[in-house]
Amino acid sequence: MKLKYLNTVKTILETGSFQNAARKLNYTQSTVTFQIQQLEQELSVKLFERIGRKMILTQAGKDILPYIDTIIQSSEQISNYGKSILEMSGTLKVAMPESLLIYKMQPVLRAFKERAPNVKLSLQALNCYIIRDQIINGGADIAVHYDVGGYSPTILTEPIVNLGMALIASPNLPINQRDFLQGNQRKSVSLIINDPDSIFQQMFDQYLKDKGIVLDNTLELSSIEATKQSVISNLGVAYLPQFTVEEELKNKSLIKLKTELDTQKITAICAYHKNKWISSSMELFIRLMKELILLPV
Repeated sequence: MKLKYLNTVKTILETGSFQNAARKLNYTQSTVTFQIQQLEQELSVKLFERIGRKMILTQAGKDILPYIDTIIQSSEQISNYGKSILEMSGTLKVAMPESLLIYKMQPVLRAFKERAPNVKLSLQALNCYIIRDQIINGGADIAVHYDVGGYSPTILTEPIVNLGMALIASPNLPINQRDFLQGNQRKSVSLIINDPDSIFQQMFDQYLKDKGIVLDNTLELSSIEATKQSVISNLGVAYLPQFTVEEELKNKSLIKLKTELDTQKITAICAYHKNKWISSSMELFIRLMKELILLPV
């Protein structure tokens, strides 16, 4: 049984398919298929099955996954035994939403690379519900994301910071379109969203539903930056974590509209699997995160 075959199993889980795993590992797809077939023959079980376009673990694969994780982690422990942080190697897989990655985590990522230059930092910018699943199935070592609940007892979660929200608009938005407090309105304003499944977008959608406020249209864009620029251009309003728009609110290219959600907070948490070995690189990353940008709840 070869260690690289076990790493291939993990990569398939992370990427969702043999083809994506081959691309990430710089293998041909036939190599990935061969490795999984060899491993299945050695273990006398079928590890994967296809659901739609995605490869998922069979029940036997799920039963074996904790042992695969243990072997990979033990190998990393042995290879890094006695090494200082500067000498440490391996890969640290961190998953987080785009908003935290761009606007909060950059100082942490920079400091980590300076202190652990030989550790490969693998970053995934994902929806928080997908991040939760990545932690559960071992696709990420650390998750830094908004608390969406639904964590199994095997996942350790630590609240890091409470973050405020803001409904933002252009200063050019007509005065008669700025009221989001009065109920039962139909507004000739578009709602601009980045991720319809984000916890804060779901929060605002529910608010509009409860208030009976109907907006003219919905524009779904590819990034928070695109969303902000579109709001600045007065194409609509958007509901975002306030830390992502602090600069624009300060220079008055955006304004904050009042809602009954003004005191609402979302909690950023750090999560990891409780059975996972806490490597020195994981320890360093979590410590830097707390020291540099995030405050205790």
